[in-house]
Amino acid sequence: MSVVVAEAEQRTQTYLPQIESGRALTATSLEALSAELPAFRQIMGKVRDVYVFEDRVLLVSTDRQSAFDRALASVPFKSRVLTLTSVWWFEQTRHIVANHLLGVPHASAMLCRKCTVFPVEFVVRGYITGSTSTSMWTNYKNGSRDFCGHQLPDGFKQHQKLPQNLVTPTTKDDEHDELISGVEVVRSGRMTQEQWDFCEKKTLELFAFGQEQAAKRGLILVDTKYEFGVDDATGEILLIDEIHTPDSSRYWLADSYEQRMAEGKSPENIDKEFLRLWFKEHCDPYNDAVLPEAPKELVSELSRRYILLYELITGSKFQFPAADSKPEDELVEGVRKALLPNAESHRATLQTTSARRGGQHGNPHQSVAQEVDDVLYVKDLNKKSRTRIIILRTSCPLDARQMVKEAMQNPSIVRAGKMVEK
Repeated sequence: MSVVVAEAEQRTQTYLPQIESGRALTATSLEALSAELPAFRQIMGKVRDVYVFEDRVLLVSTDRQSAFDRALASVPFKSRVLTLTSVWWFEQTRHIVANHLLGVPHASAMLCRKCTVFPVEFVVRGYITGSTSTSMWTNYKNGSRDFCGHQLPDGFKQHQKLPQNLVTPTTKDDEHDELISGVEVVRSGRMTQEQWDFCEKKTLELFAFGQEQAAKRGLILVDTKYEFGVDDATGEILLIDEIHTPDSSRYWLADSYEQRMAEGKSPENIDKEFLRLWFKEHCDPYNDAVLPEAPKELVSELSRRYILLYELITGSKFQFPAADSKPEDELVEGVRKALLPNAESHRATLQTTSARRGGQHGNPHQSVAQEVDDVLYVKDLNKKSRTRIIILRTSCPLDARQMVKEAMQNPSIVRAGKMVEK
């Protein structure tokens, strides 16, 4: 074990009390903001909740843990690790391909460009391993030598490094992902040949870069999956969803790999594989109607490993939220600030102006209307189908004028013109 990994192991062991007492983010809701936000629809995935707006998407990671196409447990702080790890990699890989990230309103949420997602997951593998029905090793040991269009020779051993990295896509379905070849992806109409070629090329470039960066940190990036989509506004193909997280990727410790392979042992991993293996040893995770509950110490260890991986990759110390914090409330407040950046100042300005006018003229809105010069018509975030009137007068205070100036630059503006009194 390298010095860097050993230090991180020792440091994260001290996090266990905080992890064990941590509150998991298992469900999210923006109901508290429904009166203020533009119209949206919510989509609940296996581990993410997606809020789709007219021109952007809010991706919220939760602490729900899934494998074998079903929920297994709730892992405290996992959502933060997934989001912050992805954010780090998105920034590091912009030179390879553009991505959908716009902002981070909360440690568990990303505000993203709205895309039409290709119904394909770009799985890329550097080693023959895995325990699920779609893993390369599972199919190989069962006699299959044609894997997603790649012809594999006899003689491979479990966990062996492949001669070259291979893109092995799966379909992106609600219930169960299926293996598919690149030829079948195009033939089925899921993508055009040009789109497939671009995404396959970027997949290999991203994975090679990820492997290089992982090696510098004493890690092996074994395999991962990427998703791509077409920006609804520009038509540009973007990298979306997540990148190189412990949920989407398999990581091994590099220093012990060769020795453990020589001894016939499995590589040391710091992803969710050990949780998968626990369930395979204690049940049939694909067919049993009810699964056993994962031991608390196993869940805490998985959380620690996720945090360990985050610190190794980013070089940053994981920041725990306050002990008495409520992740659901923090999320709502973060989204409020991100999607309604002018709401508080706008509301405060109107209240201040109303108070001034109310004291001088009784009804503040009538008084202002009598002296109006110009008016801006802006979408009313509280009543989506109506408009709010912001009044700009020659005697308007500077802070209110600044607010109106900002409103004019906001895409929510409908039109500007003279106010006609009825």
